[in-house]
Amino acid sequence: MAGRIKEGGGDELEDNSEINVTPFIDVMLVLLIIFMVAAPLATVDINVDLPSSVAKPVPREDKPVFVTLKQDLTLSLGSGTVSRDTFATELDTITEGNKETRILLRADKAVDYGAVMDVMNLLRSAGYPKIALVGLEGAPG
Repeated sequence: MAGRIKEGGGDELEDNSEINVTPFIDVMLVLLIIFMVAAPLATVDINVDLPSSVAKPVPREDKPVFVTLKQDLTLSLGSGTVSRDTFATELDTITEGNKETRILLRADKAVDYGAVMDVMNLLRSAGYPKIALVGLEGAPG
């Protein structure tokens, strides 16, 4: 409650029942500035050296070659299962020896990242440097 001095003079203060909004606005502006400064500091920043990617949209091939890594870590080439020993020769047969063929690698969501890297290393050792990872488009579930 605030007081107001009468215009006619006198020693008595009259009660003022009007709401003074100015201090409320000042407090809100100060809080806004504090949160604007503190919000970027609250984010977690983890330094990780990630490989760079300059991916450009590539036209889809007529007959894509799919390599699938299932949850039980078995490899499938096209629609048939293949062993890791005969993987390179069967891949050469499907691609007709063209080492510049883009290989589309699909992996189950539950497969370990290291297992995916092992398959990528297997593809590179077979002479296929163009590997594309396949995933679902849309929002993560």
